[in-house]
Amino acid sequence: MNCIIIDDEATARAIISQLCSNVDSLNVLEEFPNAIQAIKFLNQNPVDLIFLDIHMPEFTGFDFIETIKNPPKIILTTSDANFAIQAFEYECIVDYLVKPITLERFQKAIQKAESVLTKVAEPIVSEKEVATSGNHLYINIDRRLIKIDIPSIYLIEAKGDYIQVKTEDKNHTVHSTLKKIHEKLPEDLFIKVHRSFIINIKKIVDIEDNSVLIKKDVIPVSRSNRPELMKRLNLL
Repeated sequence: MNCIIIDDEATARAIISQLCSNVDSLNVLEEFPNAIQAIKFLNQNPVDLIFLDIHMPEFTGFDFIETIKNPPKIILTTSDANFAIQAFEYECIVDYLVKPITLERFQKAIQKAESVLTKVAEPIVSEKEVATSGNHLYINIDRRLIKIDIPSIYLIEAKGDYIQVKTEDKNHTVHSTLKKIHEKLPEDLFIKVHRSFIINIKKIVDIEDNSVLIKKDVIPVSRSNRPELMKRLNLL
């Protein structure tokens, strides 16, 4: 996630920057001592997340939020705990950190931000909005048919009442079951290796004991599904 830090205190900016360095998914683009400079930057550079101080001279954190259109997700950083209720009136605010900030609390805030951003990036659609045609899977999102190249799908994972379809370009979360999606996929490419996973055989990188490596995902292979998997592979 690309992020920026806005705080009028240099020490506070340095601390947050150091905390960010402990999280691999964070990339700090810039630090700003005031909101005005940050607004100019945001006009030219999109970001995923902002660490924002509330108390700043002349232009407070809340003034900043009210000023920018379609603000990114924001984690407030402040020494004052009295604004928590007011803070969560804004949909863009995902967490409220009170200084001094511990690494453990900071990491929880990042997890929350990542969860929110993932939901935004991966639209959820109902199973009736999924259809196949030839080598493509179509998903109806906001009255638009989104075409997915079936061979680009490398993994499908069941997550409660939903399944996550992972492709080379993007992931999609669908309200459906593995069984129903499996029926729509070509048998020569896909195989169910576990009650929670369907894989694209051509995307297998490695097989070891009771697991397969698909890209960077290590997927368990159940004892009952392993014989069929081995049968389907082109073994020497």
